[in-house]
Amino acid sequence: MKKGILTAVALTALSLIGCKKAESGNKSIIKSDSSVTAVTDHNGKIDSASANSTIVDVNGKRFEKTDFVYKATDGTLVKVVFKNDPKENTVAITSNKKTFTLPKTEDKDGETIYKKDDMTARVKGDSLHLEQGNNVIELKKTKI
Repeated sequence: MKKGILTAVALTALSLIGCKKAESGNKSIIKSDSSVTAVTDHNGKIDSASANSTIVDVNGKRFEKTDFVYKATDGTLVKVVFKNDPKENTVAITSNKKTFTLPKTEDKDGETIYKKDDMTARVKGDSLHLEQGNNVIELKKTKI
């Protein structure tokens, strides 16, 4: 009986010591993740349709990824992810389990243009104008 109690106490002590959590880690990476992030437009107004935003700071370089849900005129929901980091600025558009990633090509008159091959996305305010060949799709930012 004494052996069983001593064994149980020893196992409990070992598990408490072994499960000690260290708060150290890589100090050069600062990550802030929030499901509610205030995104402002060009006029400084808070965009209430922001869905999810992740900002990571690695050695002073800022990596930002913001997800939105857009709605097409036919009612189809589309996930749009804007990625801004020191190497690339892209938009990824996902619909029907297909994702198209377009690099940013230019900014003009409050409109951002992303383009790859025959696909062009023009983002201005809450609207996204998507062109592929002769097909034109209008998307508006929405809340789910």
